[in-house]
Amino acid sequence: MQAKFTGKAIRFALRVIPSFRVFNSRPLPEGKIKDGACFSQDSRGNWFLNIVIEVAKSPVRPLDLGIGIDLGLKGLAVLSDTNRILAPGFHSKAEAALAVAQRAHKRRRIKAVHAYTARRRLDFLHNESLKIARAFDWIAVGNVNAAGLAQTSLAKSVLDAGWSSFLRMLAYKAVRHGARYVEVNERFTTQTCSDCGALPDSRPRGIAGLGIREWICSDCGAAHDRDLNAAKNILRRGRATLVAGIPVL
Repeated sequence: MQAKFTGKAIRFALRVIPSFRVFNSRPLPEGKIKDGACFSQDSRGNWFLNIVIEVAKSPVRPLDLGIGIDLGLKGLAVLSDTNRILAPGFHSKAEAALAVAQRAHKRRRIKAVHAYTARRRLDFLHNESLKIARAFDWIAVGNVNAAGLAQTSLAKSVLDAGWSSFLRMLAYKAVRHGARYVEVNERFTTQTCSDCGALPDSRPRGIAGLGIREWICSDCGAAHDRDLNAAKNILRRGRATLVAGIPVL
């Protein structure tokens, strides 16, 4: 639906829909408003107007510097350049305040705690994904099934980490900044030696191997941190995908 701003209000093309006064937390980007008729409400009852704006495409950067990302629960992600993004655990930190509010049956307080936790998580994910999109020309991540894991015993940790939101942010911010985003098959990325490419007998395997965080390749002798090794393998697979010319975001 067509809409345009007139002062501090937004006016729709149809007469049956009135003008709405809105508070701009930040200036809108330059571009044509394609849709401005989508409203949403948060857990505290606050209303938001979601606006779709057509903006100019960013020029695609040369594929010079890439990064592989392995998602985790104790840490949000391990990068192939050895950097790590810690998982703040916003929900776990708010559990005490939430429990007090629930025992006292304070519904407004419960909603406020949930909303505050969600805002903090989103702000954190926005900042971290933006840093990566700006720093690297292409981004490779494993095709982890976050929605599937959210139905298992790991649901609480997966949802608190915000994997799905993080990947979604990486995808569209990469496009916005002229970078490439590609998801690759993460199967055996923790077990494959990132130095020689072998699947050695000494690799951590099965449920028993989940607790093994460091291992040595019996084929070439390379010592590996489990998560960093996976990130390096994801980087290699991402590079192979881009070189092969497979369409990516």
